[in-house]
Parts: sequence; C-alpha cells; structure tokens
Amino acid sequence: MQRLLVALLAAFDAAIAAAVGLAVLLAPLTLLWTLAFGATADWGALWPLAGTLWQFGHGAPLDIEIGTEVLRAAGVAPDAAVFTLSVTPLAFLLFTLLFAARSGARAARAGAWVLGVASGTATMAVIAAAVAFTGRLAAAETPLLLAIALPPLVYLAGALVGAVRVAWQDGDGSVVDRIHDVVDSWGGWGPVPASVARGAAFAITTTVAIAGLALAILTLVRGGEVVALFQATRVDGLGATVITLGQLAYLPTMLVWTASWLAGPGFSVGVGSAVSPAGTQLGVVPGIPVFGLLPEHTTIWMLIVVLLPIGAGAFAGWAVRSRLVWEGTPLHTAPRAVIAVGMGAVTAIVAALAAVLASGSIGPGRLAEAGPAPLPFALALGGEVMLGAAILLLSPRHRDEVAEERTDRWMAAMTASDTASAGGVAITWDDGDRRSWEDPERSSWTDSDPSDQATGFRLPRRDPADPIA
Repeated sequence: MQRLLVALLAAFDAAIAAAVGLAVLLAPLTLLWTLAFGATADWGALWPLAGTLWQFGHGAPLDIEIGTEVLRAAGVAPDAAVFTLSVTPLAFLLFTLLFAARSGARAARAGAWVLGVASGTATMAVIAAAVAFTGRLAAAETPLLLAIALPPLVYLAGALVGAVRVAWQDGDGSVVDRIHDVVDSWGGWGPVPASVARGAAFAITTTVAIAGLALAILTLVRGGEVVALFQATRVDGLGATVITLGQLAYLPTMLVWTASWLAGPGFSVGVGSAVSPAGTQLGVVPGIPVFGLLPEHTTIWMLIVVLLPIGAGAFAGWAVRSRLVWEGTPLHTAPRAVIAVGMGAVTAIVAALAAVLASGSIGPGRLAEAGPAPLPFALALGGEVMLGAAILLLSPRHRDEVAEERTDRWMAAMTASDTASAGGVAITWDDGDRRSWEDPERSSWTDSDPSDQATGFRLPRRDPADPIA
C-alpha cells in the first residue's frame, strides 16, 4: 500500500507541476485576451497558444510563420516571414526542474524513489503528449517529438537529482546503498564523489548569485536606456505588460548570458556581434527594452571580472574543505586535487547545458545566432572554478585549523582510552602519535591514523552532534 501511495503522490506532483506551469500562462493570456478582443474574442486559440508557449519554455524551438497581411501591416520584408525562435525562456524549465526535485526527494524519504521518479515522469509524459496533440498553432509550431519528449526529460532530471541526493544521505536499502558501500570501500578516496557534488553545487549557486548581482547593478546603471527603449516601442499599457511578462520569463536566460560574460567568453546578439569583457561589437540590435542593458563599449581591463568565477570556485573549495575538517576526514593531496578537477568538470557540464538552452535564434536574418557559445563558456567557467577550488583545497593548512583537529583527535583518543581502561584494557600512544601531537607544523592531511598503529584500536569519527567538538 505504501508503494502505491508513493506512486500516486508522485503522479499528483507531476500533474501539479504541469498544471501550475500552464496556469501561469493561461491566467495572464486570458486577461490580455479579454482586454484586447473583448467578449467577442476567439477563445479557441487561447489554449493552443498557452500549450505552445509551455512547450517552448521547456526547450522546444518555435517555427514562426508570419501571415501576408501582418507583413504588410508591419512593413516587414517578405524574407523575414519565416524564422525560428530557439532561445528558451528558462523560467518555466527551472520551475519544473525544482518541483520535480522536491517530488523525487519526498519519494526517496518514503523509501520508494525509483517508483516515485518513474510514476512522475510517466505522468508528465502523458500530459506533454496531450498538450502537444491538442495545442498546436499553424503560425507557431514546435517539433512534435521534442514537444512530447522535453518536458518529461526535464522532470526526470530534476526528480533523479532530488531522489539520489536524499537516498545517498539517508540510504535506500537498494542500489544507492550498494554504490555507497562500494565508494566507502575506497578508503581515503571514499569522500571524493560526495565532495565533488557538494562543491559543484556551491560553485554553481555562487556563480548564479554573482550573475544576479551583476545584472541588478547593470540595471541600475543603464536603466535609463531600458526606459528609452520602452518609450520607443510606442505601445500602450497592454503591450507594455506583455513585454514585461516576457522579459521576466527570460530572467534566468539573462543570468546565463551574464555568467558567460563574467567568465570571459561573453555572448552574441546576432551574427558577427560579440559582447564580452575584452570588447563589445554590436550591429543592429532589436529594440527589445532589455537589450538596453548591453554595454556600448568595454576595455581590456574589464577582464578582471573573471576573478569573480574564480572566487566562486574558491568559496566552494573552502566549503568542501571545512566540511572535511568538520567530519574529521583527512585527505591526501591526490584526492583533494581530484575533488578540484571534478568540481570544475561538473560545473562545465552544467554550464554547457545551460548555454545550449540559452542560445540559438531570436529572429530572422542575422538574429539567427544569439547567446553564449556552449563550449567556450563551459571550458572557461569550469577552468575558473577548478582554479579557485584548487587554491583552497591544496593550500597549506593554517596553524589554528591544525591545532583544532589535534584537539579533536586528542579528545577522541582520551575518550577511547577511558572506555578501554574501564574494561581492563590499557591503551597508550606510540612515538608516532606523540610526535604528531607535539609537532604543530606537521599537517594532519598526511598524518597516519592511530588506528593503523595500535592493534585493536580504532579512532572514532568525530560526532557532529558532540557539543565539545
């Protein structure tokens, strides 16, 4: 009965995630539809429009075909009548991803994460297929296969991440526990996979936060240009509302562009254009208000901003190093180097995926290329995070840090000694242990474990709940 309940709850979570995403589109569209066309509006086109935009928000490109009457009214050249939109508004995708991660974590806590992930993904696939077959527009079509496959793939990725994270920490009595046991048998290399995942999460989160702060500062500095472009569009309140809502949906996409600019490679806004700290070269840019944030010119000195992603990597390295010290897990140089490289590799993979979704076509002609290039962005950000993490993970340990760990080890040894003495067994330290305590310059990253030197003695791990520690 419990497994059936987990499957039903996971399916309900997927249905809620899809319903909320569609409702977020339907609610403002209904209001705008009413204000624009009144009671005589053709409501039959509302659902296909919302469904198409929902698919577009999950990565499916839009093939736009503008009718002849609209071309004449707008004065657009006939060769611009057909084009593709493939730069994804990542707000919808992120919502599905986070909601799926929450559902997967809940299924893992219930002890049936495989069933929960499968049930939620299958439900999302059914909903995506229903939306794809019932919500098609002639003027803006999405490839049918991508429209059906991408939403459940996004949900599957989020659910797997949430479920595996919880199962790794709490155990699942199944495949994750077996993998965990194999990793634990690696000895000094056992903490490496978890440290890589934790460090990459810190690095990515910090990079996004820095990009958000940079975008906020740029908005304050160049807000006047944005307002001027709003005024140049000469739209009424309804049109301004539509433009604002569309730009809000693209806010996570703009964060990816900003992160690519901070990393160094930058991004393009059309064929032959480049926006990077090393220089800016812009041609004709669409009059979308948010493009008023684009810097008109930069100098080579702006490359100093690449220190920010390096700082994000250093912060992640500090977080991992502090966690290892807190857990009483000394590692040699090689595992720590592998952790730094792994953090850079995972960050690069995530950056490449984000760049693929945040780049593509934004219009006809030269606007067929926009956004960051995936490979340069991934290599730059991954390398900078790896460098920052390596600085903290491989640097010599501070005397206070070493002394703190010596104290913890001494307290653990004394506790073990008292326990053993109560049972009639005397435990003494050998010369190696005494030299390790008396020499504060000797780093315990490479100290031998007293459990390897005294038969029958195993140094207990530091208990995080111990108030003395």
